[in-house]
Amino acid sequence: MKPDTLISDSASATQGARFSGIFVGRHLTRSAGFFLALTLLMGGCKPSGGEATSGKSTGKKKVAFVSNGVASFWTIAAAGVKAAGDAVGVDTETLMPVEGISDQKRIIEDLLTRGIDGIAVSPIDPVNQTDLLNRAAKRTHLLTHDSDAPASDRAVYIGMDNYQAGRLCGDLVREAMPKGGTVMLFIGRLEQDNAKRRRQGVIDAMLGRPSNPSNYDAPSGVIEGNGFKILGTLTDQFDRAKGKANAEDALAKYPDLGCMVGLFAYNPPLMLEALGQANKLGVVKVVAFDEDDATLAGIQKGTVHGTVVQNPYMYGYKSVEILAELAKGNTQVIPPSKFIDIPARQIRKADVDVFWADLKVKTAGSK
Repeated sequence: MKPDTLISDSASATQGARFSGIFVGRHLTRSAGFFLALTLLMGGCKPSGGEATSGKSTGKKKVAFVSNGVASFWTIAAAGVKAAGDAVGVDTETLMPVEGISDQKRIIEDLLTRGIDGIAVSPIDPVNQTDLLNRAAKRTHLLTHDSDAPASDRAVYIGMDNYQAGRLCGDLVREAMPKGGTVMLFIGRLEQDNAKRRRQGVIDAMLGRPSNPSNYDAPSGVIEGNGFKILGTLTDQFDRAKGKANAEDALAKYPDLGCMVGLFAYNPPLMLEALGQANKLGVVKVVAFDEDDATLAGIQKGTVHGTVVQNPYMYGYKSVEILAELAKGNTQVIPPSKFIDIPARQIRKADVDVFWADLKVKTAGSK
């Protein structure tokens, strides 16, 4: 179950590089390329020039797992992709677009040109990518993971209910701030279906609203209720420098800020960096999403109240498992709902050690 490689969260640069089955981005700068290669080698992985593991003719079916960006979350998913490929006997590759929707579009089109047997994708902008996804679904087996495109012809969505997961995160905010207070939300982008639903779930839970996934609060403006004042939602488009600047600006603009909520995997670590530099670790509450090492370490130290974790390993594993069956002509693996639920859960200080130990086993494994 060892991932093909480890990809640093800092690799937000822009040029394509393929490393033993994992493809990152499109245009990598020289310094970022060196850092990424160094990170891979330090993790015991060797860059493989040219083709990915699925690139050579092995007689096996070939499937691809496409993320919506570069993050530690996707490194965990890549471990599941490789483990499933080994288990079911298909060649796999994990591809991570750095340049957003244009890069993801290019990756999908390239896979179709190469005659891939199946694609699992987390759509960046499902509404504006529907035509692309439908074209892909006509030429190969297509499923979505992490973030859905329900209007498309994808075979199935593998992931969690992001609205309900958001509510779990909102419940953690209420635990951390039982008397209410000021809160700022941080997220990569809001074009994605999962991001919209996740953010709304957080807001509805904090404000004590009944569960209603159709609710919508505009990201601009202050939202108040139930003793909370949500000051805004700051996006960064997967730009780590912008993400950290957002956290720094929020702390400077709102000296009495009570809680910071990071809704994408890399947001909480950037928030922690900004809080450390402002000498406010432990002063401003932090509630997180996903299982970045810095987030889990923060829970251990008490600087992060808790996090809501998905199961990216199973996103990768189940995606490959389903695509392999579809490639064999077995459509019985698709449930009538066209939704395979992999539930989220909350991680607090009491259970972070056990959770992290299990995560390390899944992503490291044995050689």
